[in-house]
Amino acid sequence: MPRSLNSVASRKRRKKIIKLAKGYFGRRKNVWTIAKNAVEKAMQYSYRDRKTKKRNFRSLWITRINAASRLYGMSYSQFMGKIKSNKIELNRKVLADLAMNNPQAFKAIVDKLK
Repeated sequence: MPRSLNSVASRKRRKKIIKLAKGYFGRRKNVWTIAKNAVEKAMQYSYRDRKTKKRNFRSLWITRINAASRLYGMSYSQFMGKIKSNKIELNRKVLADLAMNNPQAFKAIVDKLK
């Protein structure tokens, strides 16, 4: 019985990886084994960093809120404590956006807390 090869599926699988490696430098973009390793590593990084991005943005929002609240003589923890106790339902993303792009609205929130 002759050896059975499925070159159609093999080529499709390779083309898929080479297509994902488009834009990579050197042999990473067109040599099968190197491209496969590069794409696998890139997929691992993208999976990990989808989680990390959420942490980074939360950290950025906290930093912005802290900087803005200190202008009005309050630390971040005091500010957030008063936000919670006054039942103001604004999340950190919205508060950070107000602090950056609409300082008078942020000041109005601070005045309400004092």
